[in-house]
Parts: sequence; C-alpha cells; structure tokens
Amino acid sequence: MARPEPPHPQETLTGAQALVRSLERVGAEVVFGIPGGAILPAYDPLFDSKTVRHILVRHEQGGGHAAEGYAQATGKVGVCMATSGPGATNLVTPIADAYMDSVPMVAITGQVPSAAIGTDAFQEADIVGITMPITKHNFLVQHVEDIPHTMAAAFHLAATGRPGPVLVDLPKDILQASGPFSWPTTLDLPGYRPTSRPHAKQIREAARLIASASRPVLYVGGGVLKARASAELRTLAELTGIPLVTTLMARGAFPDSHRQHLGMPGMHGTVAAVTALQKADLLITLGARFDDRVTGKLSSFAPHAAIIHADIDPAEIGKNRAADVPIVGDCRETIADLVVAVQEVYNSGSRADITGWWRQVDGWRRTYPLGYEDPPDGSLAPQHVIRRIGSIAGPEAIYVSGVGQHQMWASQFISYENPYTWLNSGGAGTMGYAVPAAMGAKVGRPEATVWAIDGDGCFQMTNQELVTCAMEGIPIKVAIINNGNLGMVRQWQTLFYEGRYSNTNLNSKRIPDFVKLADAMGCVGLRCESKDEVDATIEKAMAIDDLPVVVDFVVGEDAMVWPMVAAGTSNDEILAARDTRPVWGEDDV
Repeated sequence: MARPEPPHPQETLTGAQALVRSLERVGAEVVFGIPGGAILPAYDPLFDSKTVRHILVRHEQGGGHAAEGYAQATGKVGVCMATSGPGATNLVTPIADAYMDSVPMVAITGQVPSAAIGTDAFQEADIVGITMPITKHNFLVQHVEDIPHTMAAAFHLAATGRPGPVLVDLPKDILQASGPFSWPTTLDLPGYRPTSRPHAKQIREAARLIASASRPVLYVGGGVLKARASAELRTLAELTGIPLVTTLMARGAFPDSHRQHLGMPGMHGTVAAVTALQKADLLITLGARFDDRVTGKLSSFAPHAAIIHADIDPAEIGKNRAADVPIVGDCRETIADLVVAVQEVYNSGSRADITGWWRQVDGWRRTYPLGYEDPPDGSLAPQHVIRRIGSIAGPEAIYVSGVGQHQMWASQFISYENPYTWLNSGGAGTMGYAVPAAMGAKVGRPEATVWAIDGDGCFQMTNQELVTCAMEGIPIKVAIINNGNLGMVRQWQTLFYEGRYSNTNLNSKRIPDFVKLADAMGCVGLRCESKDEVDATIEKAMAIDDLPVVVDFVVGEDAMVWPMVAAGTSNDEILAARDTRPVWGEDDV
C-alpha cells in the first residue's frame, strides 16, 4: 500500500502512541481487551487517553463478542485488542462470528518482533494467515509511519460497504519504534469501491415486477438493519401492502405488531412466513442471502417465485439462488428508490390485486399461530419465561441471546418493535455469545435495559465476563433458561436419534449453583422454579440497576422448538408439532 505524503511539520510518536492517537482520531470510544507481552507497549499510552475507555475483559473471546455487541447495538465500529499467539487466536471465534453476521469490528493484535516472525518465537501465531478467510481485510504493519493510515483504512473498511471485521497485526518492535505521525486526509484503497447507488434500470424493472405480482413477499434480511433502512422499509411495505417476513438477523427491522408482518421464516419460523415464501410468485429480497436455515432444501425453495435480490455485496447475488432482477447497492438507497419507482408504476394504473393472496396468508396465520403448552409434569415452560421477560421489559429493551432453543424462543416469543433491540449470533451460531455481547451492548447503550437470554450450556462458556460487568459497572441482566441439558441437541436426539441422549445432560440444575456463582462474581443471583413466581422474579431483576443480575429459571427439559423444518429437508415439510405430518399440502397452493 502506498504511504500518503505527510504534511509538515511532523509530530514524532512511538508506534504505540500512534495507535492510541489513531483510535482517538477515528472516534473509538471503548476498547475491550487484555494486555500481554507483544501488545504491552500499546497499553502505556492507552493508560493516558482521555477519550478511549479500555475495558479489561476476562477472556479474549469475551472481548471480541463484547465488541460485536457494542457494534450491533450502536451501529459504530466495535474494537477489541489482544496480544500475540493465544491472545490473538482466542479472537478467532468472535472474528468469524462478526464476518458471518456482517458486524463492523476492528481487532488489534500484538505480534512478535518483526525479526522473529516465522521462527516459531514464544507466543507467535500467524494471525493474519489464520484470519484471512474470516476477515473483510487484514493488515500486518511493517513500518511505524504506516500506523495512522492503516488504522484509518481499517475503520473505513469495517464500516462501509458490507460491514465486517478487519484485523490489524502490530509487531512489538513497530509499537516501540518512533516515526512521524501523519493522519491521512484521504484514503486511497485501490480496488475497494463499494457500490451504494443501485442501477436505475434494475430499480424500474423491480418496480414493474412488484406491481404485477399476485403473490409477492418482502423477504427482509439483516442488511436492512446494517443500512439503517427500517424507516424506508416501512414506507415501501405500506405503499405496496405486501406481506413481509424478517429473518433471524432482521428481527426488529419491521414492527412485529404490524399487520403485514408474518414473522420469521426458516427452520423455526412461523408457518405463515415459511408457507408464504414457498407459495409466492415474487420474492423482493432485501439484504438477505438465501441462507440454508431460511431456504431448507435449496432446490425446493420458493419454486414458483421470480427473484428480486438487492444486496450491497455483489458476491451474494446469485450465490445460492439466481436473481431475475439483481440490484447491487445500499439497502437504504435501494429501498428509497424502489418507493419512488413503484409509486410511478402505480400512478400509471398498473397494480395487481393481492386481496386473494392476503386471504390465503391470513388463513395460514389463523390456523397455525405460534404457541406452546405448559409441561404436563408441572415444570416451568421456557417459552412462558421468555414471553414474560419481553412483556415486562418492553420493546425499548435490548435482548441478546445465546444459541440454541432459547435463541429460537427469544426470536419467537418476544415482540420486537424497534431496530437494534435483538442481538444474536446468526450465521456462526456461537455458543457463549450472549453474556459478553450483552456487556458490549450495555456499554454502547447505557440508558437501555439489556437482557441476555442464555441457556445453561451457553452460559457456562463465557460467564466469566460477569466479573468484568461487576467491576466495570455494567449492570446487564441475564436470564438462564436452565433445562439441565444442551437443549437443541437433545431435541434433535429426541426426534432423529430415537431418544439416545448421548452427552447432552449437563446436570446444570445441580452443578453449578448459578445463584451462588453469580454472588461470587459480584452480581445479584436469583432463582425461579414455578410459573407463579415468574413475574415477581423478573420485576425484582428489573428493579436492580446498579449491579448485574443473574436469574436461574429452572425449566422442564422436554420442551421443544416448534414449528420446525428438519435440516436438509424442504420447507414443504414444515412440522407444527412432534410426529405430525407437514402442516399443509398441495391442496393449499
């Protein structure tokens, strides 16, 4: 990369000072990290920074997920920092997670001194090579004077186009060396020219299809949230009157209470959402990527539908499903242009009647609403717990989930009315995401109530970050949906492995005692085991605002997530309950 010509006079700084100065210049507010040998020079000037807060996490993975949560809740670039070797490799999981979910993040790692690279030096790892497939871009800084330009480029790359993680690897000798500090006035990044403005011809063709379709569906993905396009989406939806679905990564992009919203599609989506996609004659796909958890068996997905596919990443267009109208561009600009173009077509007198389509859709919605039954053994229903948390905390709260059954129930039984109130690990499905991501979200949005909805399995992977929360004054609330098992794996064993529960019983109802563990980590620990205690327990947790709160909700172990499309099968085979036949057939077309 060509280095920009510095202005005169030049300020001379160490590489470590240049790094901290760069963080200040890009507006970084917080860094989640842990010091170690190779990155240690950076921690000395960081100690003196008046604008960059450092939060000392208990594990680098927690720091990475906290940076993700901060980014997802605020829309800003999250920052995490680790030393070389194991410090850097502990960031691999959150980096991969951020890459899958398009989260803007900059990971800063220390590296062994330049002369030692390639010698298998103490705590050496080729983190640039390791993370190349899971970063939007990464840098190994080789000259101290390159630090300002590299950091400016890293933040620009992370935040623009399709957002994603960028890694900056800094050898220890570069951090210790001195050189001129020159902040770039412009960024020259050859080959990086993300397209934000959609092509007008494609917009016009999309508008024509929208106006002529008799069974259209708006298929909304996380790209709409990344583009801050929720207001534009609502305008388009209400203009067209078309049924709308939001993927797991798009929950909150459109109000759940809106009549046009059919809910979430996919493996555990609503019957109405899944069915509408299958029976549609047009999918208006906005910032979604035809993920396998949405499509089921790809060859049988939406077989009668023409496809409009809008995405800022041209690599997604046609990757899984051929697009009849491909649109490369920022979702906010694309949707705004579609509103104008569709209105023009409507004004010309061309608009299909979709009232019959709505009769079908409403029929599916009435016949197969989301629901659950209380366990016959009298144990606490996990769905009830999550539904009551959503009702009591309300739509302004931020909900962060781990991965598994509790994630699906949280996506189903909490009503999301506002964008950026639902954070989860979608693409990577990372257990252990919830607690540190909730910590990051609370740091970024301190005024908001933040609930981590976690499972007993997920919680035991990263709960050490509750110590960070207690020490740093980050009062998140954690609901452990404690069924004593790896619940989603157990559900699959029930359905597909004849109830052979191989290594899924965690015995978490006995060990550890989550209330005592919470107390030991400086938090308030509560326990709830019966339905009549649920509301009072949640309200007690809500009343505590100066300490983290952990609530152990002891629930039944046999509850399952329904509806369900089994992995690898067609969405035509969606099941509403165990051992049922598909909930609809060819007669419903």
